[in-house]
Amino acid sequence: MLAQPHFGRRLKRLRLERGLSQASLVGDGMSTGYLSRLESGERRPTERAVAYLAERLGVDPSALTGPDRSRSLTGVLAAVASAPPGVDDTAAISRAVEEDPGDDPAARWQALWLLSRAAGREGDYQREHALLEELIELSDRLGAAELRARSRVRYARCTRALGDMRAAEPAAVEALAIARAEQLSASDTTAALMVLISIETELGRLETAGRHVAELERDLLPGAAPAQAAEALWTAAMVSNRQGDHATAQARLETALELLQGKDDPVLWTRLRAAATAAALQMSPPRVAAAGRWLGEAASVLDLIGTPLQIQELRALQAHLAFHQGDFDRARALSRALLGDEDLRLSYRDRVRLRVLDGQLAILAGRVDEGIAVLQRLGREATESRNLDLAAHIWQSLATTLADVRAPDAPVDENG
Repeated sequence: MLAQPHFGRRLKRLRLERGLSQASLVGDGMSTGYLSRLESGERRPTERAVAYLAERLGVDPSALTGPDRSRSLTGVLAAVASAPPGVDDTAAISRAVEEDPGDDPAARWQALWLLSRAAGREGDYQREHALLEELIELSDRLGAAELRARSRVRYARCTRALGDMRAAEPAAVEALAIARAEQLSASDTTAALMVLISIETELGRLETAGRHVAELERDLLPGAAPAQAAEALWTAAMVSNRQGDHATAQARLETALELLQGKDDPVLWTRLRAAATAAALQMSPPRVAAAGRWLGEAASVLDLIGTPLQIQELRALQAHLAFHQGDFDRARALSRALLGDEDLRLSYRDRVRLRVLDGQLAILAGRVDEGIAVLQRLGREATESRNLDLAAHIWQSLATTLADVRAPDAPVDENG
């Protein structure tokens, strides 16, 4: 008989592979409570239970109780590390984690780290969040300062993407405290400081964010590698932008973009151009020409090799750009296509900004009350969730759009 908890993990995997709930698997011959205890490893299975479950699963009992022929988690990680470029081993790692007895916490941490990165790239922030929670727990058990700081940085970014600022801020603060107390590398300290600055900016704490930017530029930026220096400059530009210093923001963005060539890091190269586009459109007045140039550069790469999440982010930016260019038809078509997508993967902030755009277009199309209602609801929700910078953007968008509608020479959008 296969010992617990291995039996339970194998049983659960076979059930999920067949798309069965616990209730549908047990039928009338077993309680779901007993099945749950078997899957969690709390109870040892009897021969009768094994036979019944094997029959319900449509497998031989040996599939549940035979020797484990799967590779160890360490073996799977070794195969992943040595795989040719372009090989997707996410499924293999997931299965190995499910089967992992937990004998090597460091190997499990590495596997969960790879899975969380994959989830983040795909915009599956809920799954990334669950993986990062276990990563934080494991890093604390291991007592490795680097792992403790890095898992919290990623957790802060993920919860920020989910719009949960109450969880994001303490995670970022703790990551920075660990990096400083343990005298971690400048790279780890910079990563923690950057995510904290981003969160402080979104919380509307611009004075505190500005002090941290000064620390970043004075102590950490001079020795940073080009990729991290570019990210740091982009982070600093966001603060300048919110402070109303748009000239400094644009100068920082230009410098950041010049630090990287596309061949150095294509993913970061395109991400920075997409981020610069968003920043340029949020300036007052918007730098539409610069935004169009940067977005065109990003689109030339993302249209060819972008992930589903990156393509959605690109389309959202194209909708915002079209709006600022006065092409309301294109802006509406792009925003409605995205908002109607059942597999929308955008972050909380990007989703809200897209809905804000939809509300603005409704106002300009003459559906003023409908658009106002949408923007007011979004503004209240952002304020309640402490996304204060986003809330300010929403109220400003409402005021600006209403002013445009009431202006004597305002353009009229008749295609609502």
